[in-house]
Amino acid sequence: MNKATPALASLTLCLGLTLLGLLLLAAPVLATCGGGGGGGVGGASRGGGFQLPGGMQAEDPAVYQVPWKNLVPGEATPAGLLVLYWFPTSSREQHASDLLSSRSLTLAAARCVGMGIAGVDNTELRDKYKVAADVSTAVLVVASAPADSTEIGRVPGKYGRPVGRDEVEQLVKSGLKRQEKTAGEQLDAARAKADHGDKDGAIALYTQIWEQRCLVEGPAKKAAKALKKLGKPVDEVSLALPVPDARPTTRKAIERALANGLRAEENLRLAEAERFYTAARQLDPADPVPLRFLGELYRHHIGDWAKARTTFEQILAMPADPLSRAVALHGLGKMTLHEGDFVKGLGLFEESIRTYPLPLTYRNLAVYWSSEGKADKAYGYVKQAMALDPEDEYNQIFAATFLVQLGRPEEAAKVAREHESVLAASYNLAAIWAQLGERDKALTLLKRHFYTYEKFAEVRRKEMQEARVDIVFESLKKDPEFVQLTALADGAGMATGMPGMH
Repeated sequence: MNKATPALASLTLCLGLTLLGLLLLAAPVLATCGGGGGGGVGGASRGGGFQLPGGMQAEDPAVYQVPWKNLVPGEATPAGLLVLYWFPTSSREQHASDLLSSRSLTLAAARCVGMGIAGVDNTELRDKYKVAADVSTAVLVVASAPADSTEIGRVPGKYGRPVGRDEVEQLVKSGLKRQEKTAGEQLDAARAKADHGDKDGAIALYTQIWEQRCLVEGPAKKAAKALKKLGKPVDEVSLALPVPDARPTTRKAIERALANGLRAEENLRLAEAERFYTAARQLDPADPVPLRFLGELYRHHIGDWAKARTTFEQILAMPADPLSRAVALHGLGKMTLHEGDFVKGLGLFEESIRTYPLPLTYRNLAVYWSSEGKADKAYGYVKQAMALDPEDEYNQIFAATFLVQLGRPEEAAKVAREHESVLAASYNLAAIWAQLGERDKALTLLKRHFYTYEKFAEVRRKEMQEARVDIVFESLKKDPEFVQLTALADGAGMATGMPGMH
């Protein structure tokens, strides 16, 4: 998590935009950079598309990253039976609002509530919902209703201030209660039709309620029983799943455990991180977010892919917000690619992007297609990662590994020097210096990656195997010190010789 001062944040933004401009203007070449960078920490805290406010305390951590989707004019409505639109008045508000972090909104996103941001330039949506450009506002609508009657409610910012998290959480809570009430009225109407012999009419109404089951679980259960009696049974398995515990005491306890786990993970106290994430998971087994942090910890840091796979599959089998599902799909895709099933692995990556686009997924798609010699395709994914979040330091470092091949070695070296302290990016920093012919710097950073950042032998072995075949280290392949540094690669190998994907 970045804790930069405003001055440093401005420098980072300028650097990110400079890199993005270079990538957009330069001609595509063969990208040979290895290492996606930025894995772990829940798969989204670094490079999730939004920078969360700095200085957050353990009582208000950035562990529940709301899966907002940036909406451009003409783009399809976010998936969901209800849709929450946020209309910030500026980019500054959008990137500093407490609406970016909320357990309540994150869990609502798992209940078929889509979430989209209409920025200051999205006049199409602002005109549709009559939102003034200078008033921060949130609007909740029924996605399937006619265009002229979709709105459930709205909350504007008061006294010129940005709309706050408490008001928006209450708006969504009220909207969900409204849907429950409407579904209850539909149940009464369906029963009346059945009592008067209108079986088809009753079935039609009960089916409408059933199709809203992710929003109205109680009425949906009653509709399912009624449909069974009417000879139209439905699969009720999804209704047997537990419902998240929304009590404030549970929220505070889970957020505290996840925040403590996140701090431990970022300081590479991995056993401690696992304990905290497990404790959060036990506090509410129906909450997918603790599972997301656990799964990424197993996959990225500990190297226990059996536990990672089981954890990610649990997320996909439960009602989960789009971000958690995307992280799970990405993690499964990464492991599947490493096991040699490229078609299935790429399919999981692509499904992850469709579910919720993460820079991490775009970066690793770029890595894969670079290894396949598909320069244009790889380059396109780099640009998409940067476009999602040009401020993210992992995006910047990853993009800089392309700058060498783009004929911009000075810019690549500048990025490497300015981000030298980023321990988790040591592999990609080494890749930059190796391409620049700086043998000693590259080897020093690789050693830091293998023996300071990585803590488990199984992970080190896989990383060393990747470095042995990664084209960015071509100049070091026969270097005795490089061969010795990657000696664990001489053990049992992986099914593929793909570049470093982290």
